[in-house]
Amino acid sequence: MKVLVINSGSSSIKYQLLEMDTEKVLAKGLVERIGIEGSRIIHRKNEGKYVIEKAIKNHEEGLKEVLDLLTSEDYKVISSLKEIDAVGHRVVHGGERFSSSVIIDKESLDAIEMMSFLAPLHNPANVMGIKAAMDLLPNVPQVGVFDTSFHQTMPNTSFLYAIPYEYYEKYKIRRYGFHGTSHKYVSRRAAEILGKDIKTLKIITSHIGNGASIAAVKNGQSFDTSMGFTPLEGLVMGTRSGDIDPAIVSFLAQEEGLTAKEVIGILNNKSGVYGITKGFSSDMRDIEDKALEGDKVCRLALDIYEYRIAKYIGAYAAAMNGVDVIVFTAGVGENSPVTREEICEKYLTYLGVKIDKEKNNFKGLERVISTPDSKVTVLVVPTNEELMIARETKELVSTKN
Repeated sequence: MKVLVINSGSSSIKYQLLEMDTEKVLAKGLVERIGIEGSRIIHRKNEGKYVIEKAIKNHEEGLKEVLDLLTSEDYKVISSLKEIDAVGHRVVHGGERFSSSVIIDKESLDAIEMMSFLAPLHNPANVMGIKAAMDLLPNVPQVGVFDTSFHQTMPNTSFLYAIPYEYYEKYKIRRYGFHGTSHKYVSRRAAEILGKDIKTLKIITSHIGNGASIAAVKNGQSFDTSMGFTPLEGLVMGTRSGDIDPAIVSFLAQEEGLTAKEVIGILNNKSGVYGITKGFSSDMRDIEDKALEGDKVCRLALDIYEYRIAKYIGAYAAAMNGVDVIVFTAGVGENSPVTREEICEKYLTYLGVKIDKEKNNFKGLERVISTPDSKVTVLVVPTNEELMIARETKELVSTKN
């Protein structure tokens, strides 16, 4: 079975075509600046990278270009579009409606569109990608895989906020959590690496990068997660503030003459380490480099970033009444030995965490980095959301056939 994975943004389409018998990536790429001057496609197959500069007006046009590339004489990896057996779509928000992946039909597509009030920046773009694929591949099953669905196993003690219950009933205000596909993949992969049944483990997965979240995965299910009603809650991120006193919103609105929406814009786009460093950078690589050179502001930003991660790990160890495994993943988690080491050595030794500094000195690999006598096993597992989407798509389509 061949599965095409699509992740549609407001002006982009990320894609991968996978052969699921071997889980080999046949081709992948990015259509960027859709509807904007300078649009192009970056297409990769085998070791080759190809950049095609071309005006692309909308998502359907962008996806048509991708399908043409997959079958064209110069770049092809399949001889015909008939070889594509299913399409898996990343959908950011499934609300309470979708607790698992679904085959998309008119009813489910309408429901995804209705969820746009919960994810106005993401779901409309996801829908554009789905509609484009349905038009261009009308006889191919389309599957929606939701960032939020993995977290639908959280108990109400984890997902409810202590606000009037009527607001949950009327507006579905609750913790939803995000990065679910990543947390699901790396927790399962960690159990596989250790040769243990995930249903016997208490795992804390740390998806840390420009966007960041932590999940408590108890016996294979999401028990709690740091992002909330929106991706703004939780950890300090590249440009997002993470947890703050909600009264700050009205205070800033009053003192700065701003609307609530404008304040939320500041908390989403001008805060986090970008805000702490006075606009120096939202990229943790830049901040880490400067911090190690002795820059005090960047050192402070890195300390705050690490502290919040450690604080959530400690909270989730308490919430699950223990922890067996801690996993680092995503851009920073996979590629920053310094951040991993500092989090573990500054804050987590009380849990019995011991890091092997030599084993930890690497980037982008799959590896256990704790010592044999560490009471908690610590791993780095590169995330692979596209593979997880492809697996869920294959499983769902195979079950329905």
